[in-house]
Amino acid sequence: MTLEPEHADRQRGELADALRRLRRAAGLTGASLATRTGMSQAKVSKIENNRIRPSVVDVERILTALGVSTADADGARLLELARVTNSDYQGFRTALQRGLGELQRDLSAIESAASTVRFFLPCMITGLLQTPEYARQTLTHPLVNRGAEWQSALARRLERQQILYRPGKRFVFVLTEAALRWPLCPPAVMALQMDRIASLSELAGVHIHIVPAHPPVPSGPLNGFTLYDDRLVTVEVFTGELALRDPKDISYSREIFDFFHGHALSGERSRSFLAELAREFRFRAQADIP
Repeated sequence: MTLEPEHADRQRGELADALRRLRRAAGLTGASLATRTGMSQAKVSKIENNRIRPSVVDVERILTALGVSTADADGARLLELARVTNSDYQGFRTALQRGLGELQRDLSAIESAASTVRFFLPCMITGLLQTPEYARQTLTHPLVNRGAEWQSALARRLERQQILYRPGKRFVFVLTEAALRWPLCPPAVMALQMDRIASLSELAGVHIHIVPAHPPVPSGPLNGFTLYDDRLVTVEVFTGELALRDPKDISYSREIFDFFHGHALSGERSRSFLAELAREFRFRAQADIP
């Protein structure tokens, strides 16, 4: 099985067809299966006609209702197919073809639809917290840019930040000390970036948490990710972005988030930490230390 986008529709269609065949082989109507699974008949119909994407839990309930064991080859294959169809991968080359500005538009739409967004940031500062100078560096570096237009992307990224001020929204950022210290920009710019994060932490809907290097945390962060409510996890890597919708993946990601959140500074302690980092960066700038 593959996570490449061009195979996603085919795999979802295969899953829908297989579930419909199993129901018919069991001699059940859609209404009967709906009763057995506790789903609505409309939902069962939409799953079988590939009009909605069933979660792994949905598929497990259907297989159980049809008497198909997930330990058997057929059941295990369909469950794995459900996991794959709940994962989308967009390669970075495909994203560049659409344009960096369109990527910012997509992110804005996802953020607008969520009530609570949780960011785990072990390596870098995310777009919603970036100063214009920091954001420009992330968008113009050759590893990212590859000759793409970045001006519109920068403007849209900065526009996205207005959502931090919207009532009813909640944004929780867990950053490691390493992410804050990574010298993406000159020290004077990094100092302003620390000030920016500290200022945003004063907003009612913005919560900044920092995992310091000391005392050591008894687990290493393998990658960053973003949780949108309890319905979506996105993981960004060098070659693209993975979107996960399986409730088990979301639950485990929340568990990881809560673990690092539990080792983080917050409130005045995080602002004091940021102020100390800003002073350190300013000292380096004045002493002309890269």
